[in-house]
Amino acid sequence: IDDLAEVDYSLNSLPAVFQPFIDLDLKGIVYPTGNYTGPPYVAAPFAIPDQSDSMLYLAFSEYFFQTSSFAYYTAGAFNITITEETCSYFNISTEIFGSIIPEVAKYSVIPYPVMLKLMATEVPIISLEEDSFTVEIQGSMEVFAVLPDSTTQSLFTMNITANTSIALNIFDQKLMGSLCLNRLQFSLAHSNVGFFEISLLENILSYILQTEVIPSANAKLSKGFPLP
Repeated sequence: IDDLAEVDYSLNSLPAVFQPFIDLDLKGIVYPTGNYTGPPYVAAPFAIPDQSDSMLYLAFSEYFFQTSSFAYYTAGAFNITITEETCSYFNISTEIFGSIIPEVAKYSVIPYPVMLKLMATEVPIISLEEDSFTVEIQGSMEVFAVLPDSTTQSLFTMNITANTSIALNIFDQKLMGSLCLNRLQFSLAHSNVGFFEISLLENILSYILQTEVIPSANAKLSKGFPLP
């Protein structure tokens, strides 16, 4: 698929040949690249509804997407670092955070660039729906001040719960998706600047995720999964 994951479409059994059609039972397992340990899920059997107005029908079970989530989580794909250099729309700094959170302004009198480290803390949960699926992500975001000597100083860490949906389509023999952020929840996990109301940060953090993380994810999803 890419440098992080591969997909196994090998046959589970011999093709079943009937008079009007042929059934192919494919594995559809996604692995981290080079790691073929079985994922911690059990594939549930399912059947394609009887239809006959197309030459080919291809169905993906929730298991396929669960193994995808597990593979990319194992490979670290959900770990993202955002810095002043990579932030496209504005420069993130302790001055910006300090204008919102008085505790940061007191802690960092001199303005420093800020680095955000996001990571998933659990394997994202997949729920398959018609033409799309939802992804529930439990994660954390740690905010650092980048000092003049390039060392970092942790300011605070937040827990994040993100609910997203991915619309699916097939193009050029690939399964593609488009990610949409539905809901975000934040809570303060740890702070080196003292306690503050996390609601003060929700707007700016939501904006950063919408303008930096979601476009990056969609750029990867647009490359698509190769179909068998």
